[in-house]
Amino acid sequence: MPAMIARIARVAGPVLLTALMLGMSAWGVLALLYWDHANSTLRELLATLYGLAALGLIAAALRGRRWPALATFAALFALLVICWSAIEPSNHGDWEPESARLAYASIDGERITLHNIRNFHYRSESDFTPDYYDRTFDLRQLDAVDLFTSYWMGPAIAHVFLSFGFADGQHVAISIETRRERGQPYSTVAGFFRQYPLYYTVGDERDVVRLRTTFRRDPPEQVYLYRLRGSVGNARALFLEYLRELNALKDHAEWYNTLTTNCTTNIWLHTRVNPGHLPYSWKILLSGYVPEYLYEQGRLDTSVPFAELQQRSLINPRAVAADDAADFSAQIRAGLAAAGGVR
Repeated sequence: MPAMIARIARVAGPVLLTALMLGMSAWGVLALLYWDHANSTLRELLATLYGLAALGLIAAALRGRRWPALATFAALFALLVICWSAIEPSNHGDWEPESARLAYASIDGERITLHNIRNFHYRSESDFTPDYYDRTFDLRQLDAVDLFTSYWMGPAIAHVFLSFGFADGQHVAISIETRRERGQPYSTVAGFFRQYPLYYTVGDERDVVRLRTTFRRDPPEQVYLYRLRGSVGNARALFLEYLRELNALKDHAEWYNTLTTNCTTNIWLHTRVNPGHLPYSWKILLSGYVPEYLYEQGRLDTSVPFAELQQRSLINPRAVAADDAADFSAQIRAGLAAAGGVR
């Protein structure tokens, strides 16, 4: 048996090492391809040279010159990682209009003024008149946190964001997104490679929600609204945690990452400010299953089966009917179960 294990190790060791080196090489090539937006020719040349050098070192390691090849490969990869890690995000740029302004908060005891709340006037997804406003909220009046999920590519992936509600009927939605330069397309792969600063859209629900229910057509989005269960204290602590991040991003930009710093993982990170926060789950990674996970944990209305709750929570028809009405937020919540909400 020991001899058999030794033979398996002799075969498996090089295979695993080669797979690891190939993975590291692929990451390095992609990191160079997405290094910046300025000089595509230089990026492609550096990525090609790095890929060829890495493949040559892998081949040398397999032919028997293992330690010199491995040392050179490791040094080359380490140099790339160090340089890549030094790329800093910036708040200065020619941004897409949707993310041109940074929201921030002024806090005076229980009085909170949010600046640059977005409320664009849409004629279509790409045709709109930018508009922003400031509004003061009383933290003591915060009495609801709602979860929105927007689907456009099947059940596993959704854009997830929260909206905070107040006793006077006001709601403010906060959606964690990417900040893109004008004309820069979004790419899931590029999101792994420091291409987009992190951006918190603070918006009127007539903007952030209605954009998705009414104006996005390619592809269309199905939007669901769930009333979250929890304590008032936790809701207010979560809101303040969001505000802390807003102000931090205004002072110093951070990178968005498709896997680790995205719309859903950042919500989960913010909830850790409260005791009894939910443990991490693969259903957070596959964001389309977040409502199901919250239902299983008792954070949504559990008086009906989840399938029925999900069906009731689809708000597209109500949002389209409400259009730009002043009571848009009230209309999209009409008929939702009263079992949700914070207490």
